[in-house]
Amino acid sequence: MIRPARPEDADAAAPLLILGMGHIAGIFARSEHHADAIPFFREFFLHPANQYSYTNTLVFETEAGIIGSINGYDGALLHVLRQPVLDKLREADPLFDPSDETEPGEFYLDCINVHAAHQGKGIGSQLIEALCIQARIQGHMRAGLIVDKVNPAARRLYERLQFRVIGEKDFMGHQYFHMVRDLR
Repeated sequence: MIRPARPEDADAAAPLLILGMGHIAGIFARSEHHADAIPFFREFFLHPANQYSYTNTLVFETEAGIIGSINGYDGALLHVLRQPVLDKLREADPLFDPSDETEPGEFYLDCINVHAAHQGKGIGSQLIEALCIQARIQGHMRAGLIVDKVNPAARRLYERLQFRVIGEKDFMGHQYFHMVRDLR
């Protein structure tokens, strides 16, 4: 079942967030061990006014618990939602200044995550569809995401879900395809 996330989902959602973040989780944790970022993401998941908040997240829950999550938000709000995260990261690195991964005019799908034991079962696709429906209901005309160029399987999945490449982005040391989907 897909449902809006709640604060009490933090312990299950934080490890899922780092799955979707990949190398970025390591940057945030200042560690080669991505799991070191779990407390960071748990903290931000619990607070409402940031890009990783439960308020911007849907979860996929089964009798086994939460096995997937997706978060997204209006791209026009990126700077406002990212500011608390940047403030925390700049405590350790005052010069930390990532480029923008989204822009006004799109509802940005930030982190799409499914527990490894449940991947390949369509859960990620269901989460993407659910968030795109939510975005359309909110009046957004376009959904966007970025996919690492070294992840062709993810790109193919997004293409099957009607996303198309419109450009490229350099984000935190990796090259990404910027993909969008019409929500009209």
